[in-house]
Amino acid sequence: MGGAVTLQSVWNHPVRLAELSRGPVALDLVAGEAQRAEIARLLNLPEIKRLEARLRLRPWLDGAELTGSLRAEIVQESGVSLELFDTVVEAPVEGQFLPAGSPNAPDPAAELDLDPEAPDPPYVLEGEVLDLAVLVVEQLALSIDPFPRMPGETFDYQSPEGDDSPFAVLKRLKENER
Repeated sequence: MGGAVTLQSVWNHPVRLAELSRGPVALDLVAGEAQRAEIARLLNLPEIKRLEARLRLRPWLDGAELTGSLRAEIVQESGVSLELFDTVVEAPVEGQFLPAGSPNAPDPAAELDLDPEAPDPPYVLEGEVLDLAVLVVEQLALSIDPFPRMPGETFDYQSPEGDDSPFAVLKRLKENER
């Protein structure tokens, strides 16, 4: 009996925070064909032709700091013409992570300071493992244009002639009933 497909079951690359005790770790992640197909399905994309990330993980306080970038070649459907087209997504992948129970973790009961210019607070992990592949896919999902258009494509809306306010439409419907 199969369970629900989760991002972690599709593509994962777990790193234990203890592995960073020897120093920074540089990684190149490349999603395989089957992984890209399943990620495309989860992200509602026609296809992901390529997905890779170049990452660097280094010790930070009692956790880790992640820096790097992702590059993906994806196929999207134009919101204007509904035609498929290729596009490249490039985005940074970064964050600071602390293990559960860390004395450096932000107090969840404390009032948050909402300063858009301030750096993001560190993420508190549920355990001692950070899944880098999941973070790459999450950043890809956030970086995809939600209203894609083919390069050079424009949407030229021309309102129909006459009064098409909701009240005018209702009035015409009522007149047609007679």
